[in-house]
Amino acid sequence: MKTSAYELVDRMVVRYPPLEVCRIPALKAAELICECHGSGGKLLLAGNGGSASDCEHIVGEFVKSFELPRLINGEHRRKLQNSGIPEWEHLASHLQEGVSAISLTGHSSLSTAIQNDTGADMVFAQQVYVHGRKHDILIGMSTSGNSRNILQALIVAKAFGLTTIGFTGANKVAMDPLCDVLIKAPATRTPEIQEFHLPIYHAICLAVEQELFGI
Repeated sequence: MKTSAYELVDRMVVRYPPLEVCRIPALKAAELICECHGSGGKLLLAGNGGSASDCEHIVGEFVKSFELPRLINGEHRRKLQNSGIPEWEHLASHLQEGVSAISLTGHSSLSTAIQNDTGADMVFAQQVYVHGRKHDILIGMSTSGNSRNILQALIVAKAFGLTTIGFTGANKVAMDPLCDVLIKAPATRTPEIQEFHLPIYHAICLAVEQELFGI
């Protein structure tokens, strides 16, 4: 990764010294996400409650620009120009490059159908099974680290060759052995864990953006 990408994670540690313990796993997560993007893969994200909101937040930072301009590449600009549509210049100047990322926390009709028909613990696992591919990454977020629907999703992801990244707290929890990269916030209370998760994933998103779209 570029030196500037590493510096963005280091800035997180400067602002939040307790997160020094998360520096290396955060950098590893950023590297894996960059590799996933380069391989044509996508990110799938799952979480409950506040962590569900975090999943949506992360998707927002990946699919469009965060801090850097992300102008579309020349080939894509030419495709729009060759399409013959009058609006091609407007589209070419407003579309942004991004990292493919999908939050599995929405889709209310699908989620309620899964919960009703096969069980609440399957709400994310079913989506991972259908959407997940070998080069994809599943990011599972659970402050307790023991949320059954997150565990089931991680198990399915591991079985079918996805890379798994977990966000949780400091305690030893059930999701620990299911994650290729484990980001454990240095706290044990849910509000404090969630407070730490935000600067961690912001740093990851910034580092990925710098690596993929920075000069």
